Amino acid sequence: MFEHLDLNALIAVYGYWVIFVGCLLEGETVLLLGGMAAHQGTLQWLHVIGWATLGGILGDHLLFWTGRYSGSRLLPKLKRHQSAIQRVERLIHRYPMTSVFAVRFLYGMRLVGPMVIGASGLAPWRFALINMLSAAIWATLFVSAGYWAGEALQHFFGDLRPYRLPIFIGVVALVSLAALVRYLRSRTKALHR
Repeated sequence: MFEHLDLNALIAVYGYWVIFVGCLLEGETVLLLGGMAAHQGTLQWLHVIGWATLGGILGDHLLFWTGRYSGSRLLPKLKRHQSAIQRVERLIHRYPMTSVFAVRFLYGMRLVGPMVIGASGLAPWRFALINMLSAAIWATLFVSAGYWAGEALQHFFGDLRPYRLPIFIGVVALVSLAALVRYLRSRTKALHR
């Protein structure tokens, strides 16, 4: 069925765009997979880090400016995220510069964090400088982890190249299932309120 499908060519053509778009949103899973693709030689390690860094920077800047101009109206409407918003507000009041760096690495704060920071009135140039550094370190860590995971898998299971398509389909299925479960849980919570 998939014999004519050249997964290497698809990843080589669209892989960097997938990494960029994935890092605009959340990114960790995409970065791990990008690191594994770099280990297999399908993508270049430094290019994966570069595109991931760029996507992370742009995504956080969009959220920062959204918070800067619409935070006072938008943040109170994010009922599901109020505990994360309150944690980021406490963090930014105590450690403004550290919070810019840290929200990228704190679970559940990646999307609301930059909006809260934007609404806090932090100088845009300070946010930009620390956000660039944070994105570069974040991308390097997660891409490297994916690369090392690829190395470990190859060590334990041998050459994985013949199994790339089933692995790719399995990962897409798992990510889709996780997104569906998350959506259904949030919908159930909204119905019970």
